[in-house]
Amino acid sequence: MVLNYNCKVNKRCGGCQLSNMTYAEQLKFKQNQLEGLLSGFCKVNNIIGMENPFHYRNKVQAAFYYDFRRKRIMSGVYQSNSQTIVPVDSCMLENENADRIILTVRELCKSFKIPPYDIKKGYGFLRHVLVRTGCKTGEVMVVIVSATPVFPSRNNFVKALLKEHPQITTVVHNINNSEVNLMLGERSKTLYGKGYIEDELCGFKFRISPDSFYQVNPVQCETLYNKAVEFAQLTGRETVFDSYCGTGTIGIIASKNAKQVLGVELNRNAVKDAISNAKLNGVENIYFTCDDAGEYLEYIAGEGERFDVVMMDPPRAGASVKFLDSVVKAEPKRIVYVSCNPVTLKRDLEHLVKKGFFVNEIQPVDMFPFTKHIETVVKLSKSRK
Repeated sequence: MVLNYNCKVNKRCGGCQLSNMTYAEQLKFKQNQLEGLLSGFCKVNNIIGMENPFHYRNKVQAAFYYDFRRKRIMSGVYQSNSQTIVPVDSCMLENENADRIILTVRELCKSFKIPPYDIKKGYGFLRHVLVRTGCKTGEVMVVIVSATPVFPSRNNFVKALLKEHPQITTVVHNINNSEVNLMLGERSKTLYGKGYIEDELCGFKFRISPDSFYQVNPVQCETLYNKAVEFAQLTGRETVFDSYCGTGTIGIIASKNAKQVLGVELNRNAVKDAISNAKLNGVENIYFTCDDAGEYLEYIAGEGERFDVVMMDPPRAGASVKFLDSVVKAEPKRIVYVSCNPVTLKRDLEHLVKKGFFVNEIQPVDMFPFTKHIETVVKLSKSRK
């Protein structure tokens, strides 16, 4: 498969670190990287790539600013590790319709004389636009992020946007008066539609709010999560501890083959979304609690609670030693580790192996083509097979 592309802003943007390679070369590069790090544990399966590695991002966001040289409003992305905005009209990794919507917003700002926000001067209105798309449902959410709550010509603006893009199912106005470049503020108001969209993943429906965590590549996410559930080897009799559960996606998908699932997440809003998602799907054998996963697992393990399977999907920093020790204390038959960072994955696997677990299988999935990021699912158990 010879797939690559030439991006005019790649060197300035920094988002596509591997765009100089064909897609086949990228997969080989990532495979070699993983084998170099993890082959000491067991054989690394061949990385699962995409049939079409373009336009996979279902979450697209743009920052707005006024270009005094060109004398017009511009939009783009923040340069990696910088506050500099790189002008971008379209991206080969982003949903094409989302890119078009952002360009329409830019033109409407000109027509309605709505100024972009200047963070240095503390003046202006529009900061960001976020577009989220349901891959299976086709539902589209547009979030207008402003520095002030007063939205000039709000109703006419929304009407004009919907006229150009009738496929939009909801429009949300988010107010972000922070002095730093955070994407979203804490206050939101629905201007059109339900204020959220829904999408389907592995046969389940999930509600996506403006600030919900939801994988940006749903095609590969299904592959990743199905592999995680396969590694859990659920027969309907197991109890599952889903740590770092977020909005409950993996736990809800696993629930159809488990006796009971307990999801733990520190983010309170994510837990609310997880509870809503379970109700949305009529799942009655899953429970969620807002707590630190390590402390909670250590506490209930100390009370004699045991789990057959622990599923963990930690952030890039990996899991803490305290959390890993609490997992060991819970004495699970199997651990399913979903990792977004091979380096911290290696460190954590070394700790679990020292505590008596064996690494049985390693399956990488290319969730982010043209970038250096790699997702990996690992199965561990108390036996060699």
